[in-house]
Amino acid sequence: MKTVQLQKRAGGEWHYLGKKQHLNTPLVLIFGNRFLLEDESLFNEVRGMFPEGNLVFGSSCGELVGSSVNDKHITVTAIEFERATYEVQRYNVHDTKEDSEKAGREAVKQLTQEGLKHVFVISEGSFVNGSDLTKGMQEHLPKVLITGGLCGDDDRFEKTLASFNETPKEGEIIVIGFYGESLEASFSIYGGWTPFGPERLVTKSDGNILYEIDGKPALDLYKTYLGDKAKELPGSALIYPLNVKSQENKQSFVRTILNIDEEKNAMILAGDVPVNSTVQLMMTNMDSIAAASETAAIRAMEGRIEPPHLALLISCIGRKLVLDQRIEEEIEEVRGIIGNETIIAGMYSYGEIAPFYGERSCKLHNQTMTITLISE
Repeated sequence: MKTVQLQKRAGGEWHYLGKKQHLNTPLVLIFGNRFLLEDESLFNEVRGMFPEGNLVFGSSCGELVGSSVNDKHITVTAIEFERATYEVQRYNVHDTKEDSEKAGREAVKQLTQEGLKHVFVISEGSFVNGSDLTKGMQEHLPKVLITGGLCGDDDRFEKTLASFNETPKEGEIIVIGFYGESLEASFSIYGGWTPFGPERLVTKSDGNILYEIDGKPALDLYKTYLGDKAKELPGSALIYPLNVKSQENKQSFVRTILNIDEEKNAMILAGDVPVNSTVQLMMTNMDSIAAASETAAIRAMEGRIEPPHLALLISCIGRKLVLDQRIEEEIEEVRGIIGNETIIAGMYSYGEIAPFYGERSCKLHNQTMTITLISE
């Protein structure tokens, strides 16, 4: 596997991280600030550098690269596979009238099924129902490992962008299929958040829209907990996510609030919160976040045959807000486990896609560090 990484700051020039080299038909991952991705000249710039490349764009809440985290940057990671192969397909959620489950199913259907070993997903993140998206993908590919994440837009929650071989736009779901006998992909997730306060019952919800908790308007109850920080919603909700327990999942999961509906007194979440599930507020601190990233890396390395060549990290924006000035500690913990020779790329997101630890069926997660390790 050969790689090239480069980046540029808003208004700056491209800067190579490591050596510049020619790559044959590389997979080119371009993560960056949404406003920078909207610049129509960007696509032509990247195409000019990688004329034979397959370009996959995704807006982020910050990019993880090397041992650092970038804001207001564009970060490019180009990968040439020497033994494994890959295929990229796209689907727009608007084509299914915003039916996220069908969109997920239709997106992965387009991939060549024979020999498919792993799928990495970069999805629109502002209005897609991530639970339904993962359900649709996994139902069509029950035996294939699926990981990835939802695009972000910092704490603005206005819109997210993605694309494959065209200018980034809204509504896109990009799926990358990996093939080859020598390909090895492993993963892990870990959060580091702790539930607190009483468990409460979800009494009214519709998919990813939460209306009532304990028979009371969900948004009113949440605002009571937030106090003065309620004025900063939905951004302030990122550091107080919900721990959810339901009969549908063996393990509890975390849900982040992406937006609020003042008129209906409701909260729009990144994924489903079923009726009769229980929810509990969560909190964390800097040390717990960093330690959780180390745990995720340790678990991702378990049972591997070959050292990883590439690490794709998807971490949640809520973790970034908690870490603040210590943001690079999260990536340093991962680097300490996987080694200095592994190329690191990734982004902060609105949701992470991977199975629970010890399982194989992918789910939507929030507030986790999700690691995908690939070698060939």
